[in-house]
Amino acid sequence: MNKLIMFWARECPHCKKMMPLVDKLEKDMGIKLERLEIWHNEKNADLMRSYRDIIAPKCGGQLRTPTFLNIETKDVFCGEVEYKTLKSWATK
Repeated sequence: MNKLIMFWARECPHCKKMMPLVDKLEKDMGIKLERLEIWHNEKNADLMRSYRDIIAPKCGGQLRTPTFLNIETKDVFCGEVEYKTLKSWATK
């Protein structure tokens, strides 16, 4: 099983819109995403920064929220997407 991470931020409106889709994905598919809040948790922010070389090129050269990362495949996407896109990414 691939390790999936969602880097998110409490005040991020895009993160708030994605949370119900992540909840649905976890419920429907039995997939678990590790949700790591980065604006108020420096340890999580450091972890995200450690993946800068993988994340930034796929996120407009920056670290953004929300960012979704598959640790094994290094597959990344950022921002709001439709449920089917989230599901496709998580089940690759």
